Amino acid sequence: MDAKKEHVAKLASDNNVRFVQLWFTDVLGSLKSFAITIDELDTALNDGKWFDGSSIQSLARVDESDVLAVPDPGTFQILPWRSEHECAVGRMFCDILEPGGEPCKGDTRWVLRRALKKAGDTGFTFYVGPELEYFYFKDSSPNIQLLDPGGYFDLAPLDRAKDLRRSTILMLEKMGIPVEASHHEVAPSQHEINLRYADALTMADTTMTCRLLIKEVALQRGLYATFMPKPLNGENGSGMHTHQSLFHGETNAFFDAEQEYHLSEIAKHYIAGLLKHAPEITILTNQWVNSYKRLTPGYEAPVYLTWARRSRADLIRIPAYKPGREDAARIEFRSPDSACNPYLAFAGMLMAGLKGIKEKYPFPPEMQQNVFEMTQKEREAAGIECLPGNLYEAIQIAEKSELLRETLGEYLFEKFLENKRIEWDKYTAHVTEYELREYLSIL
Repeated sequence: MDAKKEHVAKLASDNNVRFVQLWFTDVLGSLKSFAITIDELDTALNDGKWFDGSSIQSLARVDESDVLAVPDPGTFQILPWRSEHECAVGRMFCDILEPGGEPCKGDTRWVLRRALKKAGDTGFTFYVGPELEYFYFKDSSPNIQLLDPGGYFDLAPLDRAKDLRRSTILMLEKMGIPVEASHHEVAPSQHEINLRYADALTMADTTMTCRLLIKEVALQRGLYATFMPKPLNGENGSGMHTHQSLFHGETNAFFDAEQEYHLSEIAKHYIAGLLKHAPEITILTNQWVNSYKRLTPGYEAPVYLTWARRSRADLIRIPAYKPGREDAARIEFRSPDSACNPYLAFAGMLMAGLKGIKEKYPFPPEMQQNVFEMTQKEREAAGIECLPGNLYEAIQIAEKSELLRETLGEYLFEKFLENKRIEWDKYTAHVTEYELREYLSIL
């Protein structure tokens, strides 16, 4: 750790860094920050920095407001979107501690750390690779103005944001964040950036960084980027398909050359755990009222608890095995959206999969039909269940989930659900444009 701190100090000095932003994420997945001058860097690295956490969503109680931000020196990077004429600014992600030195119960980064320790205790390292989908609009006004009319994999002139994506990727690479691919997505003004897989904690930090950077680059061009799951009626929403695997050291624990589909028994139990507990963790992977407007049949968003190797209608897809690439054997969990809190979402997925491994859940058969094209009676006869249909249903399921309570801890479990109940109550009390348009002139 001392070597890492010395490395941070040297990087800051070599690059003339004058300010360092200390980043952390609230329970809803919003990135929070406060800045220190370079003169305070040594103190922050060695002692942390106190701040009032009572105004941050679910971070601390009012009567226990003081919390300590402890920078993780391994996350130090210089922000690349600053002008060359401005002083350099660095950033570090922080873990949040209580006054007594124990991890803060409301720190979502600690929730993921705890889940990863549980995996580590059984010999596993958890790797994830998310696909971040989002929209570019001309501004943040509710009167949406599209940036382009493009569709899936389109080029110019239909894709008018290729330079935005290129600038974003170059900045990500300056921060040491590798990108596998980028392209125009299905809906107009919709885009995708695929991040190269990494351990889950690094990837949660990376996801938060990438979301901010995408927005910063758009703002520099006078545009607006949004991760709202479903901003356009009648078009696909934005997901965060999450590729994931477990490793034993350097060995991919999901791969077995002798097994059907090249999936190990560990992978099969993990898949079974995800399918069984998916309704319970949906509150984490799809946490907003608007999230459930995306989870609708017909828009490439899965709602049924099935898996398949090729179909993208199923909740879990098994990407094709490429000979010689055993390390790439993985599963793709397709329900999360890119507006989630990645620390909580990754922790929920991991805990569900680990439960399946621990209790050896039976591996369900592959879905051979297009589940969207089946009738409701056919799905019922096949015993196919589905994800919650709205936030209220997700809350009801989550309230009864021991897995979710274990994942979040008692304090955050109660606080998170309390927040979601408030969101649902505000939504149901709001008179929408749809109601006015449909009913005002006839009732």
